[in-house]
Amino acid sequence: MASEGRIISIDKVKKELYDKNDVLESWCRGHLPEGFFMDTSVLMDFYAHVIDWAMSRSDHYLPNALNEFLDAREADAFLVAFCLADPVHRVLVTQEVSEPNRRSKVKIPDACRALNISCVNTIEMFRQLRETF
Repeated sequence: MASEGRIISIDKVKKELYDKNDVLESWCRGHLPEGFFMDTSVLMDFYAHVIDWAMSRSDHYLPNALNEFLDAREADAFLVAFCLADPVHRVLVTQEVSEPNRRSKVKIPDACRALNISCVNTIEMFRQLRETF
């Protein structure tokens, strides 16, 4: 699916994956095509929109939760921004589970719901792509 461009990711995820020198990093280097990890530097307007949403929830989320979610070195908010840039053609895939009442962590599905971005888990992604094993 990666070779066909049916699934993609972002450079922030690459940075998180490629800093451990482990089996996952080795597999990714050997199997993911050039261009799989998309550049997020072009997303600043969308990232600003994600920041605005998160900060508007500062009465709910604890400061550490917001700081972690909005840390420019982390992937979560940029993943949301990447999908926000093209919500018709992009679906965010995560294993995180919505916890709208949680104050100590901004969960990706909750940000997606608030910003009208489609968000699914891995199994649902395979269903939507009509992949079988």
